[in-house]
Amino acid sequence: MSNVSSQKRQHFKGAEVSCSVKYFLFGFNIIFWVSNRTFRRIGVLSNMASITDLGGFDPVWLFIVVGGVMFILGFAGCIGALRENTLLLKFFSVFLGLIFFLELTAGILAFVFKDWIKDQLNFFINNNVKAYRDDIDLQNLIDFTQEYWSCCGAHGPNDWNLNIYFNCTEFNPSRERCGVPFSCCVKDPAEDVLNTQCGYDVRLQGELDQQKYIYTKGCVGQFERWLQDNLIIVAGIFVGIALLQIFGICLAQNLVSDVKAVKANW
Repeated sequence: MSNVSSQKRQHFKGAEVSCSVKYFLFGFNIIFWVSNRTFRRIGVLSNMASITDLGGFDPVWLFIVVGGVMFILGFAGCIGALRENTLLLKFFSVFLGLIFFLELTAGILAFVFKDWIKDQLNFFINNNVKAYRDDIDLQNLIDFTQEYWSCCGAHGPNDWNLNIYFNCTEFNPSRERCGVPFSCCVKDPAEDVLNTQCGYDVRLQGELDQQKYIYTKGCVGQFERWLQDNLIIVAGIFVGIALLQIFGICLAQNLVSDVKAVKANW
């Protein structure tokens, strides 16, 4: 009788939920909670419908939806791991697999429709140029873009003719007429104080003279060049995200198997 009881205890002991998998999965889902806050914060910052050519659709809603999905995934994964709830864990792994498939599809579509994406980027920057003084968030975005990629306008400094304050028309009374924002200016390492008037009247000069003071390359071309130069890094990031998602699916399925094995021995 004691031998039978001992065998049962040994059999039950062999089927147990791995604490390492359980809490690793819980920690893995913290990423979704943090990402959810980031996407939702972007979503409430500004209205981007006016600067995109998507039939009135505001891309900000996409950030809000993605943030909401990440919140639900994080909730399902965390509670499912802590409570060993197989229903939540299956929901987490299936939903994560669906997201992985959608990302893969989006990557293929982005490669196929790369010309359309380029046109959208051009449209986005030009509309951002038009609204430069109207929205402080868009102004900061275009300034960051031009400084980071050492560019000016979508295709060059003359794109700033689209803006009512910077255009070179004869009837423009603005002091910024025929100028560009300070973010177009070539930075002087010797200057400690930012000169926000460095772009005034600069487009009244010839192109060769402009190159001494401002960036003359467009941001669309600079972005393409940056993407080519950092293709391995960008690809590595996407592959890393994909592997992380596959790892999360494997953890959830492993935990589901452990829970089922324990229940089978009850």
